[in-house]
Amino acid sequence: MPNTYTQIHIQSVIVVQNRDCVISNSWKDQLYKYIATIIQNNGHKVIIINGMPDHVHLLFGLRPHQSLSALMQQIKQDTSKWINKNRTPFNKFSWQKGYASFSYSKSQLPRVINYIKNQEQHHHKRSFFDEYLALLKVHGIDYNEKYLFKKVL
Repeated sequence: MPNTYTQIHIQSVIVVQNRDCVISNSWKDQLYKYIATIIQNNGHKVIIINGMPDHVHLLFGLRPHQSLSALMQQIKQDTSKWINKNRTPFNKFSWQKGYASFSYSKSQLPRVINYIKNQEQHHHKRSFFDEYLALLKVHGIDYNEKYLFKKVL
């Protein structure tokens, strides 16, 4: 689109169904590359991807030609298929419904990049659930505890 200029930086978090810790160190880098390819093939800019065995953080520049929800749906669908096809013993891997996304200004990116890059260190000090609640609160997002990412009983 001529004369359209944007700078939209998004951090999204997706969580494994039931918060199961199944993203293995042996293939997590391949998963992150696969996610990066999906983002890039849709015309967006990958900044950093990292996570833990039960969740993944994505930081990317979103172009306005595609909605965030459409991109997140494609990432979750395509990666679920990829994991189920290529990573045994999975044949029913899935992500939890929904996702969390937060926007940042360019000046905030170094802090967010550092946070995502150092996920393991952060989770030694604070649980994913506590960090997730803190992200929702700092961004002023109203939430219903019934729908938060936590283990399904």
